Amino acid sequence: MGTSQRNGAAPDGCVAPIHRYYSDRAWIEGAAEDQLTLVAGMAGVSRVAAFPDLHPGKYGPVGSAILADRIYPQLIGNDIGCGMSLFALGLPRRKLKVDKAAQRLRALEGVWSGDAAARLASEDLPAGLHAQALGTIGGGNHFCELQFVESVSDEAALSATGLTGGDLVLLVHSGSRSLGVSVFGSVLGSFGGLAPDGKPGKAYLAAHGQAVRWASLNRRIIAERAAEALRCEIRLIVDAPHNLVERNAGCFLHRKGAAKADLPLVPLAGSRDAYSYLLKPLHAEPDALASLAHGSGRKYDRRSMTGRAGTTKSDRETLQRTSFGGKVVCEDRQLLIEEAPNAYKDPAQVLKDLQSFGLAGAVARLQPLLTFKKAVSDIREPARRDKQRRLKERRAAR
Repeated sequence: MGTSQRNGAAPDGCVAPIHRYYSDRAWIEGAAEDQLTLVAGMAGVSRVAAFPDLHPGKYGPVGSAILADRIYPQLIGNDIGCGMSLFALGLPRRKLKVDKAAQRLRALEGVWSGDAAARLASEDLPAGLHAQALGTIGGGNHFCELQFVESVSDEAALSATGLTGGDLVLLVHSGSRSLGVSVFGSVLGSFGGLAPDGKPGKAYLAAHGQAVRWASLNRRIIAERAAEALRCEIRLIVDAPHNLVERNAGCFLHRKGAAKADLPLVPLAGSRDAYSYLLKPLHAEPDALASLAHGSGRKYDRRSMTGRAGTTKSDRETLQRTSFGGKVVCEDRQLLIEEAPNAYKDPAQVLKDLQSFGLAGAVARLQPLLTFKKAVSDIREPARRDKQRRLKERRAAR
């Protein structure tokens, strides 16, 4: 059972229990605990679940799930629909050359040149809905990572995905980009909560739903761009969002950095110099609100990483390689430092806590080979691509 604690009464007289699914070995900041207490005291909140990747967020605790009788947009934040998508790659590992792949994945930088209108329409989204941002990774902790199945814990569960030990996979972490920022910006004055049957609440839920679908499509297109660059096919294994609100038994379940666990499998992301895991939710704890940790979680905030990592040129060069012999493409100096491996907790400990509370079982361990975050764009490249496209069109018209 998760440890439970009742806090002071909320403004409307309700008291919400906090269910903590982490051990004393988890690195949990006091500020994150304070945020849990504040959230538990918010009007209409009935239950809070916190996971071992818990850390402080701008508007509330990251790594938590909150059940309430109203909608709290700040508990989702501006990256609505952000999540992890895992894809199988149709490329044998023996044929992968990491340095060459790193050069090819630079194609992920910049605007996607595909048919955005058609892809948006396929998801029942307006044709011009933030089309310029579609297919882009973004900053912060977002990434596109090439991995391989390093070890298998549950042969049957992994076999059901069509994967086997040694196979290459692609883990994509991104969200709704500028769309989510726009949706959240429209409700910045609604931090007291939105009634679901009111006009503002209905408008937010509709825009939120679009952002969740947009984010899922965005991850798919990022993976397609990566596969095209690597000259192989992809196949979706699981798409698991972790920033969203859903209706749940007459209430609203908010997840902020908490993966949907009502799926057959869920990815647990490590840092770029740590293993990631594929998990099987076990649903042993109803108070966990059908949620799981989404990753290792931050140990240090971005601002405090200055001075902790990358203080010299050689240190920064070291950050572009992993202890596994893998490669990191991150040519933004500040981002490289902010996202250094020591900024994050140990994903193996996060997994141990989830297992000890009966929340999930390990299916496979995934080792990073190549992490793409940010490349320096060549401003001449878009013009070069347009010229090549026009030449192809002229030849086809002859």
